[in-house]
Amino acid sequence: MTSSSPKWDAKLWGALILLCGIVFLDGLDVSMVGVALPSIQADLGLTTSELQWVVSAYVLGLGGLLLLGGRAADLLGRRRVLIGALAVFTVASLVGGLVDDPALLIAARFIKGAAAAFTVPAALSLITTTFTEGPARNKALAIFNAFGASGFSFGLVFGGLLTSADWRLTFVLPVPVAAILLALIPRYLTKDRPYLGPKRRYDLPGAVLLTAGMLVLVHALVEERAVEGVIAIALLAAFVIIERRSSHPLVRLGILRSGPLVRANLGAMALFGAYVGFQFIATLYLQTTLGWSALETALAFLPGGLLVASGAPRMGTVISRYGTTKPILASTVAFAAGYALFLPVDATPYFVTFLPVMLLVGLGFTLGYAALNVQATSGVADHEQGLAAGLVQTSFQMGGAIVLAAVTSVVSAGTTGDYRAAVGVVLGVAVVSIALALVGVARPQTEEAYALDPA
Repeated sequence: MTSSSPKWDAKLWGALILLCGIVFLDGLDVSMVGVALPSIQADLGLTTSELQWVVSAYVLGLGGLLLLGGRAADLLGRRRVLIGALAVFTVASLVGGLVDDPALLIAARFIKGAAAAFTVPAALSLITTTFTEGPARNKALAIFNAFGASGFSFGLVFGGLLTSADWRLTFVLPVPVAAILLALIPRYLTKDRPYLGPKRRYDLPGAVLLTAGMLVLVHALVEERAVEGVIAIALLAAFVIIERRSSHPLVRLGILRSGPLVRANLGAMALFGAYVGFQFIATLYLQTTLGWSALETALAFLPGGLLVASGAPRMGTVISRYGTTKPILASTVAFAAGYALFLPVDATPYFVTFLPVMLLVGLGFTLGYAALNVQATSGVADHEQGLAAGLVQTSFQMGGAIVLAAVTSVVSAGTTGDYRAAVGVVLGVAVVSIALALVGVARPQTEEAYALDPA
């Protein structure tokens, strides 16, 4: 089922909306748990460095196994992988809402992230193989990203409301959503054939080394342990060596010869890394220092999410007309301006201080997220769309884990001065992303000359 026509039938729309439900669920889960962090910290008696693992465990499970998930989707069949991984995600969500031990909670978060590592690239590669490159794919990806933004926006509100009753409900709510998606997949998604060619192999050593390397790196940053940092670098270097020597690598390093793809992945690391760090700092500041409730915090973040939800569906037309480099550059400038406004770490009065920050951050997400996804998968053959999709999503998550670890080591004392220094780290990452985006503008690529979307 492939479409390049602007007129899509009901079956195609149903498949697209179902796949969008996957990213909606991911956005819903991430934002609900983010709002609940201070309540989790108070209830379980966690330190700030321990609390960040509730976030980091998920993003490391997701980021560390996304490439394996993309490879599995390419070889085993995307629908089959989607069903199996979504079932694991559902069970892990339920377990996370029932356990009392912090270690078990963090383990459940890691398993959920690992399951999402298979659902996300499977869903994204189903879209990129269903809709041909150009206006049709741009439109589909814009809708896909809009659902993610909507999930994040709804998650903020639901997270605030549910946390006011019990933070555990934020873990349980994804369960019925995932169950509904599982029930609808056989109806709307056509079963795709697995790869039947010779030497169908998986690079498990590569996946283990990448995940272990990132786990050790995050722990080294949070705990400020130089020896662990050296071990992490050695593990990641071993990962590169294995990828270069393997006949069936997790990452075919030749794919990195594409300048736009590399810039998209580095841009994804910077964009999501800076935002995850900012959200962590702002959530703790608003609830711990200012004494805001979970619902008040959720509503404070909501304007940014609503801006993304309303703007993301229009990004297909924007990218078709202007390419990806200009929206990405505008995105980096908006993010940097927003973080700079928050640098004094002041949220009162809200409409003068924090609201402009969230509007700029929302604008940055609207312009950058879809454009980075399109740039990362453009010009890639269908049989490697799972790899390209997994690679860019890995970059988003790894960036989130690394920057979050960096700001956690700065903000662990919990004073306003430490918050300000942590925001400085976030702003520095955003400034680097501007320089990276300027390189892309200076080197226009022919694959970014998309036709204007007639829809």
